[in-house]
Amino acid sequence: MIPHLIIFFWGGNKVKAQCAALVLSYSRRIYVRYYPCFTRFECRVFLAEAFAFMDGTAEKCIIDNTHVIVADGVGPDALITSEMEHFGRIYQTRFEPHWLNDPNRKGRVERPFHYIEHNFIPGRTFMDWQDLNKQAVDWCKTVSNPKHKRSLGMSPDAAYIMEKPYLRPLPPVPPPVYKSFYRVADIQGYIQLETNRYSVPHKLVGEQLEVQKHWDRVLIYNKHSKVAEHKRILDKRDSRATLPGHHPPLYRKTSKTDPCKEERLLTGLDNDLDLYVQNLKKRSRGRGVLNLRRLLNLQRNYPTEPFMAGISKALQYGLYDLSRLEKIILENTAGAFFKLS
Repeated sequence: MIPHLIIFFWGGNKVKAQCAALVLSYSRRIYVRYYPCFTRFECRVFLAEAFAFMDGTAEKCIIDNTHVIVADGVGPDALITSEMEHFGRIYQTRFEPHWLNDPNRKGRVERPFHYIEHNFIPGRTFMDWQDLNKQAVDWCKTVSNPKHKRSLGMSPDAAYIMEKPYLRPLPPVPPPVYKSFYRVADIQGYIQLETNRYSVPHKLVGEQLEVQKHWDRVLIYNKHSKVAEHKRILDKRDSRATLPGHHPPLYRKTSKTDPCKEERLLTGLDNDLDLYVQNLKKRSRGRGVLNLRRLLNLQRNYPTEPFMAGISKALQYGLYDLSRLEKIILENTAGAFFKLS
């Protein structure tokens, strides 16, 4: 693992990326990946992908004296961390650091990084981390591994055919590489992972959730049930990822163009009443809900014939004062139903 300066497409900014490479000792077949940082988690992610790319593992994996894998000591006598030792047992390989100032160190460990830096990076720009690693793997497949090596007398791909029978097989079902955390969903319906926030369903606010960090994904579980899956944010800080449906709006906006309930109840019964409602809305504020509601109460409280007669008379004289309309309806009601002196 060694840092390289990478140019990303946005703004042409140079970003320091950690380059990880795995090389087979005999065939010189190489696999390259880049990461924003290189912790024990990224190391396991890289090794799992590299072993799958090589379709096998060697009995011994020579590494640099990095504390990502080495817990204490230097060289072959160093103590490997329990996590990486267990990971090696899964893939039937053993990690062994090289001696300091070992002459093979330049050729077997550090020389590939010099080759990558001066053959893969120059003249390239990248959209994001996924694009960077896709180009790196394509470069391994189409440029580096098929290229003829003078020291081998053939290409790494050709030598790999002879080396492949001596590699140990991969596990039938390789275990997924992830790191597990426990987070409590905050009042806004997000969980915090590293420097970014990821949404969860609003009903889980205040609940303790299991968060699994994969290299390119973030999985969130509640009592062994997956409740969310996000694309992991790699190139931003203090960002939020929100999935549709997680946070419904607190209120429902009503369309101001649709007729209100009172208007729907009044219209469609009589042409004069429809015209009166339309003119009353024009002379009212907003959608005229208050005036329409009062008009609906008049319709419900008085008989139909006096009410409609009052509407026709008010429409004839352009009368839209509902108090005066009610007096007309009362006069019609008194004359039709009561004998008053």
